[in-house]
Amino acid sequence: MVSLTDDERNTIGATVAAALTEDVGSGDLTAALIDEDEVVGASIIAREPLVLAGHPWANEVFRQLDERVQLDWYIEDGQDAQADEVICKLVGPARALLTGERSALNFLQTLSATATSTAAFVAAVAGTPAKVLDTRKTLPGLRQAQKYAVRCGGGHNHRSGLYDAILVKENHIRSAGSITEALRRAKMAASDVLIEVEVESLDELREALDAGAERILLDNFPIAALREAVDINAAYGYVGAELEASGNVSLETIREIAETGVDYISTGAITKNIRAVDLSMLFRIDQG
Repeated sequence: MVSLTDDERNTIGATVAAALTEDVGSGDLTAALIDEDEVVGASIIAREPLVLAGHPWANEVFRQLDERVQLDWYIEDGQDAQADEVICKLVGPARALLTGERSALNFLQTLSATATSTAAFVAAVAGTPAKVLDTRKTLPGLRQAQKYAVRCGGGHNHRSGLYDAILVKENHIRSAGSITEALRRAKMAASDVLIEVEVESLDELREALDAGAERILLDNFPIAALREAVDINAAYGYVGAELEASGNVSLETIREIAETGVDYISTGAITKNIRAVDLSMLFRIDQG
């Protein structure tokens, strides 16, 4: 069972409302052709293997449309579903099911795609200490939903946004004058959140370590440089930092990156380079 964070729970209603607004507008003209008292059953079916994610968003779609719709989930978020497997059965007013079908499936298809992609990356680093992290490279308006989906796939979340951690990057360093000065300012400003600094060379890594960095992002380091970075960090002993590798991460490269000994590997591929999984909703005449 994958739990929602406060940020995720607090944004579901607005995210779903926005989706329904763009789809339904002033009203579903086609669903209005159906008798308003008609009650039907429906099944959501996987058409390919996947890792499911999106219960809370699909539930909210039908809650906002008509609270009489009942959903019975056969596959939990974070679980595998096989091709032709029933994921969920629904019973309720036909108009609500017809109106909500596309929005509910859009959430489920997109979030399950994120979870399925994440699961593949997680499987690729199995047996190494590395944890797979997401990034802020998410689909606009779906940040919290995709963060949830990453956890459904066995991955871990990086910061949610610009408000809950500090990540000092190249342009921050240039503006502050140096890595050392940027970290000094960060520690003065927000000592109660994660402070991470991005470095682009081994010399910058050493400066970040000397400045007391807690976590260091190794940006686009070649494999040999990643190994050397891990060795340099280990030489600092108890004052060493957590190391995160990022850049040029794919299913083909992530295993070799993980085997260098880094603690984290972050990739935007699991949230941006995704293909919606194939799901369908079919009405059941018997409502069973």
